Amino acid sequence: MRTLIWGKTFKRAFKRTIKKHPDLKEGIEETLKTLTKDPFVPRLETHKLKGELSGSWACSAGYNLRVVFDFVKSQHQKEDDILLIEIGTHEEVY
Repeated sequence: MRTLIWGKTFKRAFKRTIKKHPDLKEGIEETLKTLTKDPFVPRLETHKLKGELSGSWACSAGYNLRVVFDFVKSQHQKEDDILLIEIGTHEEVY
């Protein structure tokens, strides 16, 4: 199981998103749990990003909600940890 590392930008964006749309909190938490177990589950639609965000990854946390993250080396586990970078609508994060 991978460990989630919450970046500062992600924390602020998460709070902002939950404040605007409290009904999305449960779905986002479920997405993050799934991400720790298997970031390539088909329902997450995980994909590599291009352009300015080249090298990062994104997954779906709902119809128009995206989570941007990076895989980072873990010192204690075989699997890489996940650094959460940003969350928001498609337009906000890209």
